Amino acid sequence: MSMDHVDVDWEHARDTNRANWDDRVPIHEGAYARDAFADPAHRSDVVREDLPALTPWLPGRSLDGLDVCHLQCHIGTDTVSLAREGARVTGVDFSHPALVSAAALAERSGVDVTWVESDVLDARAAVPGDFDVVYTSIGTICWLADLDRWAAQVAALLRPGGVFFIRDGHPAMYALDEDADELVTRHRYFPDGTAQQWEDATTYAGDGTVSQPRTYEWPHPLSEIVNALLGAGLRLRRLDEGRTLPWRFSSRMEEAGDGSWTWPEPDRDRIPTTYTIVATRD
Repeated sequence: MSMDHVDVDWEHARDTNRANWDDRVPIHEGAYARDAFADPAHRSDVVREDLPALTPWLPGRSLDGLDVCHLQCHIGTDTVSLAREGARVTGVDFSHPALVSAAALAERSGVDVTWVESDVLDARAAVPGDFDVVYTSIGTICWLADLDRWAAQVAALLRPGGVFFIRDGHPAMYALDEDADELVTRHRYFPDGTAQQWEDATTYAGDGTVSQPRTYEWPHPLSEIVNALLGAGLRLRRLDEGRTLPWRFSSRMEEAGDGSWTWPEPDRDRIPTTYTIVATRD
């Protein structure tokens, strides 16, 4: 795995990332425990962790009967889990193979989901209607160059009184050297306009490799994320930071149960692994 800082056109970067994510689909189909959805009570580990943080902000403390837009839904395990909570769900992703896989999972699971193929930065133009909840979780906005444009999509998709929820990898963790024997910063925390160009044929889940190993990512500090949402007119309701992660960022991480990973002691209390934001539209 190698990384360089580069100037790159957004459309080129997006298309390069999409080719990589297209390649990930068959690998992730075998790694995401999709067979577990044969049990109608099954929910993804991500959604099971997110629901206690999301539902206190919802009418009746439940997704039941609400319209939910899941941005960057990938192969649909979290999307189907949201639908099983009684929501009317629309899943949005830029990868056609991922949406084909997601639709097949929804059909096998007996839930009705609307699927929209779109770059998340164009979601408002591509997705009909508005929503009580816009949801995104884990491994999402590092792929986006323009958070102001992203936040504008979120705000425009929400109806008045609607709730936005995000849980994602913490930018302080992303700045670390994932291969070091201790907590050492290696990557930029603050943006400078350039992208991180990665060359890595592996993926965070599964044992296969991709034929399109190049990807582009952008660092976004917590202040930029919050200010993008505030600038789009949303009201910040809650900000939390976590100690576990649903993938193994570093080989030093230890299993924490329920498919999550955490730093060994005493590092567990030294660096956050995730942040969670709840915001609303007035």
